[in-house]
Amino acid sequence: MSGQEIEFKGTNFTLSVVYLGKNDLTSLNNKLMEKVAQAPQFFNCAPIVVNISEVDNNFDFNQLKDVVESQDFVLVGVTGCTTEQQKTAARAAGLAVMTSGGQQAAAKPIEPPPEKPASPSVVPSKVVRGQIRSGQQVYAQNTDLVIIGSVGNGAEVIADGNIHIYGALRGRAIAGASGRKDSKIFCQNLQAELISIAGVYVLHEQIAEHANLPQCIQIEDRKIVFGNLS
Repeated sequence: MSGQEIEFKGTNFTLSVVYLGKNDLTSLNNKLMEKVAQAPQFFNCAPIVVNISEVDNNFDFNQLKDVVESQDFVLVGVTGCTTEQQKTAARAAGLAVMTSGGQQAAAKPIEPPPEKPASPSVVPSKVVRGQIRSGQQVYAQNTDLVIIGSVGNGAEVIADGNIHIYGALRGRAIAGASGRKDSKIFCQNLQAELISIAGVYVLHEQIAEHANLPQCIQIEDRKIVFGNLS
């Protein structure tokens, strides 16, 4: 056998499937006999598969073999087994238990379709026009806050997202109030009493060198970082 290789490869053969009703081997025998009579050369030693989906668990597979072979057919195996008992009995009789493509498709569990990712909900920015005066507080929940005006001393503007101030920021600005570390504060003129992003803050004394400048403020490595707006 040196130099020879044995390979298993899948291929397709056309096999006749005979449907057996209710353990009725007598009818099966008669039907096979009719077929042979119609074309003896064609059906001589023809391979067949018997579908036993209608038989019960007490079916005699050895007797099935005898009936099929008595008519010069070759019983390749059975298909349509509905119970493990049938499969065990068929194998014990030396028969292959076959599963048709249709049965495989039926047995394959139906997987639920993949869930579509939820579309991100878009929350429009909260836009406030005019001066935010001392003692006032403006909060933009789950969105950005846009102030078209200035924020006075003693005023407080808060957003879960970014804060945009198209004017002077003299009061307190708290961005990323819900913890978003990528939140930023933009302002045209920085004079803030306090700047806070995601819990990281600086006070007025710490922004002196950026005072009166347009700024883009963010956090990097847990530190407030100032940058030019342009």
